[in-house]
Amino acid sequence: MTRIRARAATAVAGCAAVVAAGALLGVPGTARAASTAPVPQSTPSAVHALPLAGAVPSSRQLSLQVWLKPDLAKAAAFADAVSAPGSGEFHHYLSPDAYTARFGPSAARARAVAAWLSTQGLTGVRVGPGRDYVSATGPVSKVQSAFRVRINRYRTEDANGRPTEIQSNDRDVSVPSSLAPDVLAVTGLSGARPAVTRTASAPEPGRSPAAVKAPTCSRYWAEHTQAFHPAYQGLTKASLPVCGYSAGQIRAAYGATWTDTGKGQTVALTEDETPTAMFQTLQDYAKNNHLPAPKPAQFREIRTGSTCGTTPHGAAQSPAVNDEAEMDSEALYAMAPGADQLMVIGGGCDEDQALLDAALAVLTGDGKHPSASIESNSWQIPLGDVPEPTVHAIDVRAAAEGVGVYFASGDTPGLTVTDSDPYAVAVGGTSLGIGAANDRVFETGWSDDYGSLDHGKWSDLGISGGGGGTSLVYGQPAYQKGVVPASMSHVRIGKRTAIDRAVPDIAADGDPDTGLLTGYTESESSGKPGPYRTVVNAGTSLACPLIAGLVADAQQGQKSAFGFINPLLYRLAGTRALHDVLPVGPRTPQQDRAAYLPADGSQDSTGVDVFDSQERAYTEQVTAKGYDTMTGVGTPNGAAFLTGLRHAAH
Repeated sequence: MTRIRARAATAVAGCAAVVAAGALLGVPGTARAASTAPVPQSTPSAVHALPLAGAVPSSRQLSLQVWLKPDLAKAAAFADAVSAPGSGEFHHYLSPDAYTARFGPSAARARAVAAWLSTQGLTGVRVGPGRDYVSATGPVSKVQSAFRVRINRYRTEDANGRPTEIQSNDRDVSVPSSLAPDVLAVTGLSGARPAVTRTASAPEPGRSPAAVKAPTCSRYWAEHTQAFHPAYQGLTKASLPVCGYSAGQIRAAYGATWTDTGKGQTVALTEDETPTAMFQTLQDYAKNNHLPAPKPAQFREIRTGSTCGTTPHGAAQSPAVNDEAEMDSEALYAMAPGADQLMVIGGGCDEDQALLDAALAVLTGDGKHPSASIESNSWQIPLGDVPEPTVHAIDVRAAAEGVGVYFASGDTPGLTVTDSDPYAVAVGGTSLGIGAANDRVFETGWSDDYGSLDHGKWSDLGISGGGGGTSLVYGQPAYQKGVVPASMSHVRIGKRTAIDRAVPDIAADGDPDTGLLTGYTESESSGKPGPYRTVVNAGTSLACPLIAGLVADAQQGQKSAFGFINPLLYRLAGTRALHDVLPVGPRTPQQDRAAYLPADGSQDSTGVDVFDSQERAYTEQVTAKGYDTMTGVGTPNGAAFLTGLRHAAH
């Protein structure tokens, strides 16, 4: 759980590892003209401010992708038409091959880019299945020569303020002027960032240290409360965090039914690491949570992209558990136990590129059909790490093919390149209190101010929470007009005021203090699957598959997939279909305004997380009545949400 304070939410952390070549996309459907000379584009100034750690060895192999420019203006217009109720083309989606033929770059232009890469001494040159990119492999020396850059390592800090190093080109890539009009972006020059693993944010039930007599967590919200002195932000009492909600509790809170379980729907989960014995893990999760046992045909796992034969520079072996894929699968299963799951593992040494490849692989499918109609992406790419046009091209293709693309809004305040695109459904996080009767006691925006008590004195260590805010790149999409207030859609860009895209669109539980109890299968030293272990998991990585599962439930039995649902979703704003997430106020009981975190060996001292801490000067976000930049239009309201989506789609 990352704490952030006194830092602009939209600032780029570190520097851009890759930059666009060719035109830079602005508002969807418009672009600045590409130069007829080799095409350098503006590298974020952050790269020049970072201390140089040294050059990347010239012999190191890189796997890169030159992304080709589709006819984005016409593709976006088509995506708008097939997503808009009342349009003559509503839900008349294209197949992957038809999209490529209608909007993709020509085969001749793709071959021209491939031929140039080969002349530069790169190997394994291949045009992607939908002509979205041309991939190639080669040593750093040849890549630098081809794109007229130097690839270095720079010293910076990770999201938790720890020293680390990143790999980046030192200037904008260049391509021959004859190819510049066809090139959208280049990825793969950054290599991998140091590995970051997920850890439990609360102890497992029954696993409290023997030396601690008092409970350290609750089975339901406010089962255990704790008084404390001195007061922190006016509070003298708080509830202990939950020990991890069960599937039954989270299903009840959001009103999932046993009539609509997602049967007949396929949901794709994109990942960057292969879980251990995922189907066995899913069986154990279902058994522990009294859910129907999954059928073997309900789960399939595939890999895409290249392999990475060496350990990334800077990556460290960690004893912490990386259980992202398991959480995604189990959260989805909790909400849609009847849906089929397709887990797509992206491969390669560049984590960002691997994840983008996984997302795209779902869309290209077998050419005739995409592999799923719903794609849950529980990951984020920070602003500046990949060019916006690359993500935008993927999202527009998805909308045109009838695939709903859901992106986690991120686990730090502010925007990401993946959640801010207007054709992505950005899923934010909430703090959710589920009571003894499985009722929703409270729900507010996930933005916790953490106070640490040491020797009788409180220290404010900053904010943790989900992402959101207002884009500086994309204009306000039509579906947000009249719903997003001016205070959240108007931004200053230079001397003018722009009306831009606001994030997120919808939300679900994401606070680690109110997380879900998930599980993973340990891998034995022999390589064989070991025992099933449980751990509390959360973040917008949890919220994203929860929402995807509920949409699968709503899609069950419908004649066509909902596809890109934002035009439908914003029609439901202010109706019974959505629970309006409201700010915490002075009349809210103290036990529903904060979580008490006792010192239990995993923390140095006692702490308190104060919910919905709106420090807009730091986070640029707010929780408010109606739409807000913490939770979007709100959270799903059970059967009314399912029915509302279906009615909006007719």
